[in-house]
Amino acid sequence: MSLNDVSAAAQRVLDQVGTVIVGKRDSLELVLAGILAGGHVLLEDFPGLAKTLTARCFAQTLGIDFRRVQFTPDLLPADLTGSFLYDQKNGEFSFRAGPVFTNLMLADEINRTPPKTQAALLEAMQEKQVSVEGTTYTLDAPFHVLATANPIEYEGTYPLPEAQLDRFLLRVSFGYPTPDEEWTVLQRRLARRREEATLEQVVDARTLVAMQAALEDVAVEDSIGRYIVNIVAATRAHSMVQVGASPRGSLALLLAARARAVLSGRGYVIPEDVKGVAVAALTHRISLKPEMWLRRVDPAQIVAEICESTPVPASERLPTYTGAPGGAAPAQAGIDPNSPVYKYQNPR
Repeated sequence: MSLNDVSAAAQRVLDQVGTVIVGKRDSLELVLAGILAGGHVLLEDFPGLAKTLTARCFAQTLGIDFRRVQFTPDLLPADLTGSFLYDQKNGEFSFRAGPVFTNLMLADEINRTPPKTQAALLEAMQEKQVSVEGTTYTLDAPFHVLATANPIEYEGTYPLPEAQLDRFLLRVSFGYPTPDEEWTVLQRRLARRREEATLEQVVDARTLVAMQAALEDVAVEDSIGRYIVNIVAATRAHSMVQVGASPRGSLALLLAARARAVLSGRGYVIPEDVKGVAVAALTHRISLKPEMWLRRVDPAQIVAEICESTPVPASERLPTYTGAPGGAAPAQAGIDPNSPVYKYQNPR
């Protein structure tokens, strides 16, 4: 599947989801970028801002199997992964798969279940497999977790530890709509004449896997890679940060930037792609110093400042692409070496 085909299909998916989710194109692009990059996305925002609806809409348009799990204080790990049940007819134990055996699982209000159940997702999210009673079961591709969390009503909740937050490729917030956008939501509800919104299927599971594989053809010039490393390294040296992002943060930034490049119709990554996903990819991977929490410093603001202060690669000579034969850009990336738009220099 060519990158042009991936970009066109992704835009059709976003257009379909945009018929229900109004005015949040940038946030929807981040969610889709996380899926195309093969990762998991944490949707953290106030109640009633279409977090659950977003997951349902993407499942419909992507044509993949979807299951929703309401995380509650009494939810057990076996309620997610499945368990062995005794079959009286056959006189033996058989494995009954849990809701994690799907393509897109919505972990609704993931912070309302105890850490033991939260940890049951770690293996599935990282290794794409589940171990039950000493037996390992592989999860079929594609497999993605969209988790929701509310930043209010902390009573009776179990905040996700840093180790599990790090498993999410991106953390996305939607924010409140403008008055015009909110009125558009009401108008569409009146025109629909029913509560549920049905969206057209744009792709299927097999096509989605092909789209994800095609992202490996996106060209990342050496200077862009070092630009990513410099941004992540700056989070570790910032005066307000106690623990900066790990190399997993660099990988998340790289993968998400490649997906954003394709969504923008390009077969190569530019600094604006990195900046566009940096806040979503890094804010949940840094820990502020205690006094910063008392001052209510926003981690997103720190990441944004780091992106602005980190020198951007210059653009004076032709790039060298690490993964391409002879240092030339891959042909499938659609790059014209004679165009100055594509000329990025290695940092001096």
